[in-house]
Amino acid sequence: MTTPRALVLLSGGLDSATCLAIARDAGFETYALSVEYGQRHAAELAAAKRVAAALGAVAHRVAHVDLGQFGGSALTDPSLEVPTGGVDGSIPITYVPARNTIMLSIAMAWAEVLGAQHIYVGVNAVDYSGYPDCRPAFIEAFETMANLATKAGVEGQRLTIHAPLIDLSKAQIIQRGTELGVDYGLTVSCYQASDDGHACGLCDACRLRRAGFEAAGLADPTRYR
Repeated sequence: MTTPRALVLLSGGLDSATCLAIARDAGFETYALSVEYGQRHAAELAAAKRVAAALGAVAHRVAHVDLGQFGGSALTDPSLEVPTGGVDGSIPITYVPARNTIMLSIAMAWAEVLGAQHIYVGVNAVDYSGYPDCRPAFIEAFETMANLATKAGVEGQRLTIHAPLIDLSKAQIIQRGTELGVDYGLTVSCYQASDDGHACGLCDACRLRRAGFEAAGLADPTRYR
């Protein structure tokens, strides 16, 4: 019997690295997919390459789509400032319109070519910034769509979207990844990281990451500017 395959969306951040480790631990042969979508924090793509190698992904691909041409997000439009005041409950300007829908669609395409019936994505609905495409309802709806839209799906090879972090706190994610041997020093989460991966320590992603390590009682390996 061949080992079942899973495709893992890998941004290079803390959550997606944990997802890759979880998929590997579940016994899947893993394939990592990153998306260069015009993000300002492109250092995360170099981090994704490091993480994919460290966690034994069979292959790591980088897909390209220019969401920066549309703007509308501080992560793709350099004229908009990345907020540093902390999460306030509203959907922040770091939300990238349709990002997860587009990334999952690209993942769906490669998964079908690979014959992989499992896609892992590191969305989280607890310690996050209020993004609508990180909710369980979105993941469920996308899975339904994927099985209607693909040859594999209509022929009975059902695609499953796994979001194993969706109900976990950042501390729980870090604890789980640590148990699975994730080296978080390889990852980059900062929304405005320098080219060499140093974090600002002020944006929402940095705040959530730092608080997660503190709550987990573990040393934060993040390199701050």
